[in-house]
Amino acid sequence: MSLRRAGAVVVVLALSAGTGTTRLGAQTTQSDAQGEISRKVKSRVPATYPELARKMNLTGTVKVEIVVLPNGTVKEAKVVGGHPVLANAALEAVKKWRFEPAAVESSGVVDFKFEAHQ
Repeated sequence: MSLRRAGAVVVVLALSAGTGTTRLGAQTTQSDAQGEISRKVKSRVPATYPELARKMNLTGTVKVEIVVLPNGTVKEAKVVGGHPVLANAALEAVKKWRFEPAAVESSGVVDFKFEAHQ
């Protein structure tokens, strides 16, 4: 392993240790420019860390823009940012999410954070 790469690994491990985050596929709901998802998530399916990403020791955040129907199911989902290797896992997971019912459709962005752990 090169000295530069070893240094990068140490920095990543130090940052992970400092934040205490060693989970994989943790999600948070955020607002986007078009609106805010003010509905509670009733059922949240975590993203499965892809085997290829594990082999590559790949981490990062995938941003998925969603439209939620009044009945709480996800009508549409599209990736708006993130690594392509992680994107499908995030899409598959968010399509299974269920929100509390509302009178109208709502939209927003969901972040899926993928962090490698041993």
